[in-house]
Amino acid sequence: MGLVKISEPMHDNLRVASAALGRSINAQAEHWMRIGMMGELNPELNYGELCRLLIQDEIRADAEVVALPQKAQA
Repeated sequence: MGLVKISEPMHDNLRVASAALGRSINAQAEHWMRIGMMGELNPELNYGELCRLLIQDEIRADAEVVALPQKAQA
């Protein structure tokens, strides 16, 4: 595991977001990094779709999560 230096303003943003979302500061930073990386690789997807992909990957990794309902087809 390595260390990552971030600015004080970004750390303040992490602290606020992690408290609001019930995550540790490190978990919030990792979430933002994963979403950012996935967003760069999949620019056509919105935030909700990226989160759905993360959840589906977790389910495939044998997490104990009930399958999510499929998005309604238009």
